[in-house]
Amino acid sequence: MPSKALTLETTRRILEHLLLPAEAPALPVRLIASADDPALGALSETERAWVEAQGWSGKQGSVLLLPDGRGGIGGALLGTGGKDWAVQSPLLTGVLPGALPEGDYRFASPLPDPELAALGFLAGSYRFTRYKAANGRKAKRLVLPEGASRDQVLALAEALYFGRDLINTPANDLGPAELESAARELATAFGAGIKVTEGSGLLSDNFPMIHAVGRASDRSPRLIDLRWGAEHAPKVTIVGKGICFDTGGLDIKPGSAMALMKKDMGGAASALAFALLVMRAKLPVKLRVLIPAAENSIAGNAFRPGDVLTSRNGMTVEIGNTDAEGRLVLADAISLADEEAPDYLITIATLTGAARVALGPDLPPLYSDDEEMAERLLAAGRAVGDPLWRMPFWPPYDKLLKSSIADVNHIAEGSFAGSIIAALFLKRFVHDAKRFAHLDIFGWVPREQPGRPQGGEPQAARALFHFFRQELGTS
Repeated sequence: MPSKALTLETTRRILEHLLLPAEAPALPVRLIASADDPALGALSETERAWVEAQGWSGKQGSVLLLPDGRGGIGGALLGTGGKDWAVQSPLLTGVLPGALPEGDYRFASPLPDPELAALGFLAGSYRFTRYKAANGRKAKRLVLPEGASRDQVLALAEALYFGRDLINTPANDLGPAELESAARELATAFGAGIKVTEGSGLLSDNFPMIHAVGRASDRSPRLIDLRWGAEHAPKVTIVGKGICFDTGGLDIKPGSAMALMKKDMGGAASALAFALLVMRAKLPVKLRVLIPAAENSIAGNAFRPGDVLTSRNGMTVEIGNTDAEGRLVLADAISLADEEAPDYLITIATLTGAARVALGPDLPPLYSDDEEMAERLLAAGRAVGDPLWRMPFWPPYDKLLKSSIADVNHIAEGSFAGSIIAALFLKRFVHDAKRFAHLDIFGWVPREQPGRPQGGEPQAARALFHFFRQELGTS
């Protein structure tokens, strides 16, 4: 029988088991840049002869086990491929769990960022095992590196695991109600408040576009509203797209494009992962997380191309294509968020394929008109190996959203600048927020990378957390 989803408590216990206290005995792992790295001088003569005999060159990501002379393992070498490995592959240490035998290990080399090195190891240990056993995989554990905070490393890994589990869970087991349950578990764990507006309540409470997108599914759409923190602290509001499956609606997707649509709630997963980090660290903010959760399905009552919907703020929206549903549910949630005039309003969404065409799966576009905020967000992403790339709110493209019968069309004709145009549509619903940013994430790792197993990835959560730690002077 398939196991149930891991709870936060269980995930935390797993991670605590994998990260040993600093004084624990363990086998050394040395980071080696090349075959002529002076660090090889720390090895014994026998070990150096072994390295030479194996023809090992220190290629980035390669791992060489060292014999102990008694038929066992005496340690290991991790090739970094050069001194700038921490920039090229910041979670490089994530290759170790897949390459090392069962045992306890410690880093025996200087580390550019001890916390990131430890996180890479834990991130690379992740496996999604809800439906398939781990095939007897034995634990590879790491001693906490000197200079790293155990609490910080565990929290970062916990948020990654939580977000990955949500995205990896298929839609038959993660619909709007289950996404709500995950948010409620998080709220309960940290004493946050939560309010959910569901089904026909979306109409009576004036969220008509969330209702329109989700009404064709037999699983009720909803708006999840989580609040935490001190009343007079800076207001940080995150809106995460929670489309639990996207058929494309009446503009139905081809099968190849529909196969990964369980990940269309990746923005919600990133938002909740970020919330976990904020609450675990007790950041001095007034946090609000808004998740419009729905399935974009097909039925007789599905919304249609050419329909005109009235949004929460009264703007009328002509539907150009039902497969651009994410920006519709986000618009109603953004309008609600904007009514409070938050200090920071940030949207996270798996919004456009155009963003992938432009920047690929690993580099989410960042949109913001606040130059200082944008630069600090980019720097935060670089610092923690959760990169972002600046894209423009290009005003001349805004006219491409013109409609002859409504205030705005939610898409433009043609296929050019799709990510920019989607961002411009969202920006129309922001009026009073002091700072606004939009992140168009992919939420998925298509091929395994160091510290990033193939599958779901709550992109931007760690970058945002580092940004706010710096903004608030807590890092």
